[in-house]
Amino acid sequence: MSEIYDVIVIGGGPAGLTAGIYLARAKMKTLILNEGTAGGQIILTHEIANYPGVEKISGYQLANVMKNQAKSFGCEIKSNVRITDLNLKGGVKTVEINNKEIFSASSIIVATGGRSRNLNVTGEDKFKGKGISYCATCDGDFFQDKNIIVVGGGNSALEEAVSLTKYASRVTIVHQFDNFQAFEHAVEEAENNPRINFVMESKIAEFIGEESLKKVLIENQNTHEITEMEIDGVFIFIGYQPNTEFLEGKIELNDRKEIVVKENLETSEHGVFAAGDSIQKRYRQITTAVADGTVAALGAIEYVNNIKALSHA
Repeated sequence: MSEIYDVIVIGGGPAGLTAGIYLARAKMKTLILNEGTAGGQIILTHEIANYPGVEKISGYQLANVMKNQAKSFGCEIKSNVRITDLNLKGGVKTVEINNKEIFSASSIIVATGGRSRNLNVTGEDKFKGKGISYCATCDGDFFQDKNIIVVGGGNSALEEAVSLTKYASRVTIVHQFDNFQAFEHAVEEAENNPRINFVMESKIAEFIGEESLKKVLIENQNTHEITEMEIDGVFIFIGYQPNTEFLEGKIELNDRKEIVVKENLETSEHGVFAAGDSIQKRYRQITTAVADGTVAALGAIEYVNNIKALSHA
């Protein structure tokens, strides 16, 4: 058994790193366990221009600042580990990594984030953050007067397509079916927007470019005819998937597999908190993740301090 911590944070994105900063500053013995590189999804963002107090910064740079800040206050970070088991019940909770090391703590914060569903076609991974985006709010203004594609046919795709017309000169919605899976008002708003046109019953077959995305191949689902389109950017909105598979049966999840939380971001297990894109919420931004990390950390601090007070009573 490894040493005992006050709080273990599972996830090293903006929510987890913010929680680590607050916990370490409060003199909580804190460990962040992260399955990937510290920073989470923001390291895929080429440029961030809507983070308060920072005019422009790359996602990688912002993540690095957060990581170094957490470490400077004494927070321990282990990256590129795999969570293989965890016990969230009782006064001492445990997390196993890589099928061998076990860490224990009085409180746990789950901040594992999520991921946009991928198309899984050639070139998608190569051009993420280099012409391919999954967030209109984050990246829309980088496509001022540009020609872009929106992939998807649900509410998010249509609403974000309309939103992107504030920047782009032309938005083409590419959808695999002949009808949309969205509310009628969202469909009408998109259809009535003169900057939006539609390519139905079609899918993206390949993303092409060099340093950045330059064009796409679009395949008609019925005829299988391939059309090449020069493009400045592609926004993909085909659903969102929280990284909560390992929590099945451990804490309460909703039907979308998001973590159900109380107002103080405590989960169904006492002393287990959650923050960021893995929780049940509407908006997913860096700033909302940071806010969640703050609230969850303050809740965990209060929980741990109450335990310590009771043990000394």
